[in-house]
Order: sequence, then structure tokens, then C-alpha cells
Amino acid sequence: MNRSNETSPMLGFILLGLSAHPKLEKTFFVLILLMYLVILLGNGVLILVTILDSRLDTPMYFFLRNLSFLDICYTTSSVPLILDSFLTPRKTISFSACVVQMFLSFAMGATECVLLSLMAFDRYVAICNPLRYPVVMSKAAYVPMAVGSWTAGITNSVVQTSLAMRLPFCGDNVINHFTCEILAVLKLACADISINVISMVVANMIFLALPVLFIFVSYVFIIATILRIPSAEGRRKAFSTCSAHLTVVIVFYGTILFMYGKPKSKDPLRADKQDLADKLISLFYGVVTPMLNPIIYSLRNKDVKAAVRNLVAQKHLTE
Repeated sequence: MNRSNETSPMLGFILLGLSAHPKLEKTFFVLILLMYLVILLGNGVLILVTILDSRLDTPMYFFLRNLSFLDICYTTSSVPLILDSFLTPRKTISFSACVVQMFLSFAMGATECVLLSLMAFDRYVAICNPLRYPVVMSKAAYVPMAVGSWTAGITNSVVQTSLAMRLPFCGDNVINHFTCEILAVLKLACADISINVISMVVANMIFLALPVLFIFVSYVFIIATILRIPSAEGRRKAFSTCSAHLTVVIVFYGTILFMYGKPKSKDPLRADKQDLADKLISLFYGVVTPMLNPIIYSLRNKDVKAAVRNLVAQKHLTE
């Protein structure tokens, strides 16, 4: 490797974002800003409601509260940077800010995967073993579960981020993305990244493949149990308790599979269009999914809707 061609990452990185499509930047600035405000409002209200309403003091809503807080942290780690890039001609980010942003996005993503699998386990116990539910999902059990999910996500992020930032970087340090997405950053490295690739494959198996398998098996048992319920009304009530979680899982993992599972084009002209599509899909994953979570749980959950109505009614009475 020619050390003279190496560029110090301490000088920072340049984020391309939608620089090649300036007309889209103003439109997406407005859209992303509105979505971000909905994320803050929706998830904030969901956290407040699940804290204030004693009827929602259950393991499922404790996990949901963690999920809402996680979505706020995840979007806050990237959306302000994206909004700034839409308005700034030279879209630069310092090395330290890039490290922090990459660390937070990795930690939140991995933690969400584990949290969704824990929520599936909660629904499995509630439907398949309802008599044992108070014992299996006691506070002494579900609080350490949530703490473990955050610990696992943060540990994974420390490993992946430290491995990436130890690499030497070459050229003009241009990242072809909105944020410091690790795959885009690794493309700038002028060293062997095989260790990074291996560690990411292992992490994907632990935080993507295993949770998906766990959720799938849980819902196989859940659906089998629901189908054995004799009354149609009983089946409907049982399925309604897990329909919101199942919808969130489909949206979350469906976006990931679509984002990384589609074939890459080798045609240069089509590759540019696909590059734009990849960025927009990544934007959808990072903004639209956290925005949908509180909406899904509010629209498909009678308890949450009742708690929101009570909170609004109490506010009117105090006024």
C-alpha cells in the first residue's frame, strides 16, 4: 500500500447524499422533517401513555416503551444530519461525529432486533401458556431481558465501529450515502477488510437470522394455539393481542430483506438509478419504519387507544 495516498480520517468525510439530485433535496427536506416530528410526537406519546396508565404496566408495554425510546434515539442519531445535508452545499461530517453516528445506528438496530424477538416470546407465553405467564414474565424476568437486549446491541456496536475506525482511509473520503453507513465507509479503506466482513456476517447471524428464526417459530406455536380455540370470537381476541407486533415485525424485517436481498445491476446507467433507489430505501428504513411503529400500535390496540383518550380527557379536566 502506498502510504502517500492515505488520507487521515481526522480531516472528516464528505457525504454525497442526494447531491446529484438537487431538485429532490428540498422536497425530501420537508418530507423527512415532517416524518421526524411525527416520530418524536408518536413515540413520545406512546412512552408517556404506557408510563402514566397503570393498566399498561405489563411486560408487553414495557418492551414497547423501550422500542419507542429506541426509535427516537435511532432517528435522532441520523435525521438531523440528513436534514442538514439537504440544505448545505458541502456536506461534511467530522471523524468523531461519524464514529458517534455509526455507533448509535448500529447499537439501535441490533437492539431492536433483539427487542422484537423478546416481544414475540412475550406473546408466545401469553397465548400458549397463559397460566404460567405471571411467573415466566415477572418483573424480575422481563427487566433483565430488556437490559440484556440493550447490552448486546451496544456491545455489537462497539466491536463493529472500533474495527471500522481502525482502518486507514484513502482518497477524498467521500461517502456515497446520507450518513456514515458502515458498508459505504468500508469502501474507502485502503487495507484488508476481511476481518470486518467476517465480524459483520457473524453479527448478522446473531442479530438478524436468529431473531427472525425465533420469531417465526414463536408465531408457528401461537397460530397453532389460536386455531385450536373453539370459538371464533376467542380466536379473534387472541390474534388481536399479537397482530400489532406481527405487523411491526413484517414492516421492519421486510424492509431489511428488500434493501439487502435484491440483485445488483452491472449496467452503469442502471447502476446509478439503483444507487439512488438504495439510498431512498435506506431512508425509508431509517425514518418511515420508526414513524409507523406508534401508529400501528395505536390503531390496532384498544388498550393504547383507551389510555390516550383517558390522558386527553384528564388534560381537559385540569384545564
